[in-house]
Amino acid sequence: MSQETSVRQNRPYTVPQPAEPSERAEPESAPETVIEPGETQQAVPASAELPVDRFLDRERSWLAFNERVLELAEDPDTPLLERANFLSIFASNLDEFFMVRVAGLKRRIATDVATRTVTGQAPSEVLGTILITARDQMTRHAACYQKTVGPQLAEQGIHLLRWPDLTEQEQTRLFSLFRKKIFPVLTPLAVDPAHPFPYISGLSLNLAVKVRNPASGNEHFARVKVPPLLSRFLEATPRQRYVPVEDVIAAHLEELFRGMEVLSHHVFRVTRNEDLEVEEDDAENLLQALEKELLRRRFGPPVRLEVEESIDPEMLDLLVRELKITHEEVFALPGPLDLTGLGSIAGQDRPDLKYPKFVAGTHRDLAEVESASAPDIFAALRVRDVLLHHPYDSFSTSVQAFLEQAAADPDVLAIKQTLYRTSGDSPIVDALIDAARSGKQVLVLVEIKARFDEHANIKWARKLEEAGCHVVYGLVGLKTHCKLSLVVRQEGEDLRRYAHVGTGNYHPKTARLYEDLGLLTADAEVGADLSDLFNRLSGYSRRDNYRRLLVAPRSLREGLLTRIRQEIENHRDGLPAYVRIKVNSIVDEAVIDALYRASQAGVPVDVWVRGICALRPGVPGLSENIRVRSVLGRFLEHSRVFAFGAGGEGEVWLGSADLMHRNLDRRIEVLVRVADPAQRSSLNRLLATGTADTTASWHLGPDGTWTRHATDAEGRPLRNVQETLIEGRRKRRGGDG
Repeated sequence: MSQETSVRQNRPYTVPQPAEPSERAEPESAPETVIEPGETQQAVPASAELPVDRFLDRERSWLAFNERVLELAEDPDTPLLERANFLSIFASNLDEFFMVRVAGLKRRIATDVATRTVTGQAPSEVLGTILITARDQMTRHAACYQKTVGPQLAEQGIHLLRWPDLTEQEQTRLFSLFRKKIFPVLTPLAVDPAHPFPYISGLSLNLAVKVRNPASGNEHFARVKVPPLLSRFLEATPRQRYVPVEDVIAAHLEELFRGMEVLSHHVFRVTRNEDLEVEEDDAENLLQALEKELLRRRFGPPVRLEVEESIDPEMLDLLVRELKITHEEVFALPGPLDLTGLGSIAGQDRPDLKYPKFVAGTHRDLAEVESASAPDIFAALRVRDVLLHHPYDSFSTSVQAFLEQAAADPDVLAIKQTLYRTSGDSPIVDALIDAARSGKQVLVLVEIKARFDEHANIKWARKLEEAGCHVVYGLVGLKTHCKLSLVVRQEGEDLRRYAHVGTGNYHPKTARLYEDLGLLTADAEVGADLSDLFNRLSGYSRRDNYRRLLVAPRSLREGLLTRIRQEIENHRDGLPAYVRIKVNSIVDEAVIDALYRASQAGVPVDVWVRGICALRPGVPGLSENIRVRSVLGRFLEHSRVFAFGAGGEGEVWLGSADLMHRNLDRRIEVLVRVADPAQRSSLNRLLATGTADTTASWHLGPDGTWTRHATDAEGRPLRNVQETLIEGRRKRRGGDG
């Protein structure tokens, strides 16, 4: 998509060179985006009223984010298998949105506790807008697959076919597969006076089947569930020819209904409310309460019904009636349904249809130059803090190696760790188990309420307990979302603490796909702060004041507000002033209002957001000094960074918190102040690069519309910040990575 890059008037902005956050540089100077006093309008008193329509709706903003994902799938410049993957991601995102946000909204409307949003909309209006927008997007999504991605995959030898398109030989092969591996696990369920309408589990694919008894002539309805453990697409031949699994089942329904006439069949899919409600104050044992709630989750009310557009009206009416769903919540689409399965197709070994391969290298401050042995991370941290930027810096040779070295080191006495999400074969969990078995004190705070990872986290919590780790589940009423590791080591007569504070989960697999930052440090203040915080999380400590940390829910919001207000004062005093923020979402009204005040006072504000943004940039008299950008690409932008001019000294924080109510009020979140001037400068250059007009991104307008800017006025591609960082790493290593 070609868009002419818009350049804001009345705001001098010099674009810095691309930066790599982990590089060392000269101490930072005054930022290049500073607006000198007198260049903008006079400061507005903090008591002045702000307009009532100053916020964007969060649900529409989320849908706009998913539309940006869809645009990547529609973009012909995106590699073909990556387009298929973005189609899968779009569908998965929308599933979760309906399961949580739409379900929650419907629940509040049904119980009459819903109130108007900050934008002034009634809940029913919000729901109506969601359904209309989602329908349009799902139609675009299906068309992208049907008209472009599917046919282009076929041109490249990857054929996604329907049953009638298969050769006779392929159908025979799949019939054999059906008899051996599919038929034995199928369970057709009849519906008649003796058999009530069956429960339809959320996100499962189902066949609604109409059969007739040839003896009596009576017609009956039956449901066949597609077993979720089967592959979404079955290989018809080894020549990359695939067919949806439901097509194979549908072609052999006579095998399931022997002696009956199969009149018709239709594929459908139900999305249910799958958010959890655990009353922690009343639960004697949080683990047991959560396990019970996970069982109840399966029976949440439906919030969406997807059907193939060929379904006959009689069958549709039956489903709507039995599922107790409205026609507005029915989405008729061309088959196949559930394109989340395209993720498996995108995993094909076809490098020519994917982004160029990139393998992360070891951070240069941790790399051994003269030896092939693993680096001594403790020795490196005694020299300097190490600022990591994943996936450009290897997770396995930094954070994972840090914990593995701690587990194996006989001088390490204790390890304290938070786990929000991790992988099923996690080397992090293995390292903690090894440490406990070797006699070290190991404290693990497992957040078992991490949405949709509850089952996995319960499993790992029990495994850690069995190995001798002290496992706790945090504070009642609060999720523990912070990303922390603390290692206590005996060094001579003294104890030294080593720490890691990050923006991403301790998940080795997603660390190769998510963009995240982390600080490895032996700084005494950070170590003391983490000791105090872990004591609060595991015991009854009430400490709220920290040296280099801001911690939610007590001090994080107010800490950020204080710094934004200070930037206003700095600007009034003629000192360098700016605010730069990189987050996944920004919704919190108090923070947004503070940014509006800063803009009115003349302070330049840049916001780099991946997902939801309730802030309106570029509104005259309110936010003309605020720019909002969004970057989506091969890596999921996940880091959170907050930078302030601080009168020329520069202050930068990184950590786990997004600017949402749940993060600031209902979670344990941590930001750490970056002390090294070179690292602060590097992070500032990264933020400036990501929000520059010469960088490919989406720009948010004052009306909430996102516009993609991928090329300049002459049609030349704008700089891709992720590819720029990849190329920088390759040049540093002197190879192709």
